Amino acid sequence: MTNKEVIEGLYRNFSAGNVAGVVEAMHDAVVWNEAENFPYADRNPYVGPQAVVEGVFMRCLGDYDDFSVTITNLYDAGDHIIASGRYSGVNKATGKTMNPQLVHIWTLAAGKIVEFQQYVDTLAVHHAAR
Repeated sequence: MTNKEVIEGLYRNFSAGNVAGVVEAMHDAVVWNEAENFPYADRNPYVGPQAVVEGVFMRCLGDYDDFSVTITNLYDAGDHIIASGRYSGVNKATGKTMNPQLVHIWTLAAGKIVEFQQYVDTLAVHHAAR
């Protein structure tokens, strides 16, 4: 598979709720960074798939109903794949929706994700949580 196909598969698995499929795409020592000022950036960097699942995915699912990631563009830059799109979801505590822009930068080596950097409109996420 190409690096772009790995990331396309990751988003398909995430949309289907297949966490095992998402984790399978990650290197055992993946370094994952949430955007500065994002609620889950408090534990940056997350190292290893288990840290990502517990510190990001589980927290997100605990905080939002109908959480989803919609990717509108996926750019192949060799070892780096850049995705742009939007998050959506309803904050469970406030009932407010969010729909912020996002950019994800994925770094791959030997077909596995070794690094992730998120960029997102953190103000939109903040407004949904308050």
